[in-house]
This record gives sequence, structure tokens and C-alpha cells, in this order.
Amino acid sequence: MMRVLQTYPETISDGIGLRYSIYFAGCRHYCRGCHNPDSWRADRGMLLDETYFQQIIQEIQQNPLLDGVTLSGGDPFYDPEALLSFIKRLKNETKQNIWCYTGYVYEELVLDPITQDCLAYIDVLVDGKFEQEQKDPTLYFRGSTNQRVLLLQAGKIVKELHFPAQGVKKSR
Repeated sequence: MMRVLQTYPETISDGIGLRYSIYFAGCRHYCRGCHNPDSWRADRGMLLDETYFQQIIQEIQQNPLLDGVTLSGGDPFYDPEALLSFIKRLKNETKQNIWCYTGYVYEELVLDPITQDCLAYIDVLVDGKFEQEQKDPTLYFRGSTNQRVLLLQAGKIVKELHFPAQGVKKSR
């Protein structure tokens, strides 16, 4: 069963628009320079039982301003079977646009039937491990240049999304 480290009922940092973000516990990537190393341990946070799931669904449904839901962590794909069960219900009960951050790349995820099934419920996949050597603070929605922002439809890549670099003020 999945564990949730934190939810952010309204954020503009984890995808386009106003989003409800869920940060899951558990990650096997151990990226050097990770912004959330406390998320690596799968035994942290609150157990995502039925009561907690219904609380999350209710919070999402009660906010008409939301543009979608973002799954992050850790890595939501830490427990693919639990993710599939969760994401199916999340999509069906909220009808929200879903972004998902993962250290795996799309090409790895399509090789496994369970992770491939998860992709069918994801609208935008931000894939790839964070690479300290490729860190770029001017990027939108990702931390390093190797990571991709992929628009998906029915689990297939429609296109890679590109955003202009954020303006970085230089001191004089």
C-alpha cells in the first residue's frame, strides 16, 4: 500500500495551472542533489488507506479552481501495482488532468505491463532521474536538462512539451 508524505491542496510549482499535488514515499533512484531525499524511505508518511483516499478525493472535488492533480515523491512508480489501483480511481472519481513525476524514463515504463497500464491514466509524464551535472534552475517543471515533459494520450507519447527558460536576474 502506498504512503503519502505530503499533499499540497493548491500549488503552481508542479505543472501547468493550479494543481493538487500528492508526494508519495519511496524511491529507488537516490539521485545526487535530490530536492526531497526524505522521500526515499517507503515507510514514511501516512498510509493511503480508504479513509485517507476519500479525504483526498473530497479535497480535489471541492476545489473548482483546480486545473489538475500532480503525483510526485519519492517516485509514484515505487509500487506500480498500488499506483495502478490508486491512479485508476483518482482519474475516474475526479476527472482531473494528471501529471506524474518519475525517475524512470517512458521507454522503461512501457516494458512492464503494470507500469504501462498506469500510463493510460497520466496526461503529462515528467520522466528521468534528476542529474546534478545537468541541473538547470531556469527550467520549468523539471530540475535537469535530461528530464522530459511528455504529453501522453492513451499511454502513448503525443509530443514532448517545451517551455521557454525562466528569466534569471543577474546581479550587477
